[in-house]
Amino acid sequence: MQSVAEALVRLGELAGSPTVSTLANAFEAAGHELALVGGPVRDAFLGRPVHDLDFTTDASPDRILEIVKPISDAHWDIGRAFGTIGARVAGETVEITTYRADSYDGESRKPEVVFGDSLEGDLVRRDFTVNSLALRLPKLELVDPSGGVEDLLARTLRTPSRPEVSFGDDPLRMLRAARFAAQLGFSLEEGTRAALDELAPQIDRISAERVRDELSKLLLADAPVPGLRILVDSGLAQRVLPELPALRLERDEHHRHKDVYEHSLKVLDQAIDYEVARGRLDSPDLVVRLAALLHDIGKPATRRLEPGGAVSFYHHDVVGAKLAKKRLRELRFDNDTIAQVARLIELHLRFFGYTDASWTDSAVRRYVRDAGSDEQLERLHILSRADVTTRNRRKADMLAFAYDDLEQRIAELAEQEELAAVRPELDGEQIMAVLGIRPGREVGEAYKFLLELRLDEGPIGEDAARERLLAWWAARGA
Repeated sequence: MQSVAEALVRLGELAGSPTVSTLANAFEAAGHELALVGGPVRDAFLGRPVHDLDFTTDASPDRILEIVKPISDAHWDIGRAFGTIGARVAGETVEITTYRADSYDGESRKPEVVFGDSLEGDLVRRDFTVNSLALRLPKLELVDPSGGVEDLLARTLRTPSRPEVSFGDDPLRMLRAARFAAQLGFSLEEGTRAALDELAPQIDRISAERVRDELSKLLLADAPVPGLRILVDSGLAQRVLPELPALRLERDEHHRHKDVYEHSLKVLDQAIDYEVARGRLDSPDLVVRLAALLHDIGKPATRRLEPGGAVSFYHHDVVGAKLAKKRLRELRFDNDTIAQVARLIELHLRFFGYTDASWTDSAVRRYVRDAGSDEQLERLHILSRADVTTRNRRKADMLAFAYDDLEQRIAELAEQEELAAVRPELDGEQIMAVLGIRPGREVGEAYKFLLELRLDEGPIGEDAARERLLAWWAARGA
């Protein structure tokens, strides 16, 4: 956290940048107000990097366009209905929004867009006091009508208006509370926290797409677990991601088992650590984090109490993959993300068989083949390693050494056999030529036979593949 003096110096430096100064001068010359607002001002106080430049003004959207056209090399008005104009000025992308004074009817998922007439009025309608800060340009006047600086110093999230009013106006702000708590490492002010419990059902008014985007932003934070705890404890998760609170399986004194909820949060934390430390994926990776969080969601549906007090979760990997697909579809995730997450969940137990018996080269090849792409294999490596949360150091070390060995074998086979591109020696055209058949189901069956042969025995060469294919075809005909 920067001191107020340090933050003002940093804001002054930001205001002197080519992008900000160009905009400030242009709006002043046109007779309009302009202020840097929200995240950039907040982050100047927190000592965080400033990535997005957001501005607010008394100018209408049409007038904003007139002002920015001569000073930008690109501009767009996709957000014009909400008062927002985007532009690229001096090489940086900016958004400029007309003062707002939105109102919600308490039923619709969208606000009635009403433009305001003052900066202070715009600020008090925002989500949290720490985001309700502005810097008037070009005179560099800090505007803080709701005590946002004090809340920054106290590392507290609080709504500018009563939380019941703020969250009632836009229930998505409740998810944003969890997200900002995680991203900034802040705690929720008591009244704000209590309002989450009371108003959680209001989140049903928000579209699945907006919920998805907020959950994704939360998961992509450096440390998302505190935010997830807020969602679960408040009852919000029960409405947007019910599989997560369902992991808090009922305990009793006779049938004890690992706390699946706490385990899942630990796996997520460890997956993030591996994701960063290994450095082989573009971090943060949403697929890794979704899979880590949801990898055990099949356990509640498969939980069985066995004789002697044991608890089993047979096939929770398969069930969990199906549940993940269903939930992610309902949240409107794209098909690739859904398929990748579900596949990782389906495969997340595969490695543990490696420690029970010595895998053949065929089993290692199948592990790689079933993962799919190199990127998916790396995600599977991360998830499998992260899934070890035992406090038994000896067992944890044994599993870590086993996975080191598996990765080494994969690397050696990949070098020998181009493992990432495992396919039969003969393609479909060659299969049809060898067997004298036309396109159809039989070509697919022959291809599958040769693929299994390749996985079992490794490369055998085209001539041997033709002989084995002809023998298989003859035996099939017999």
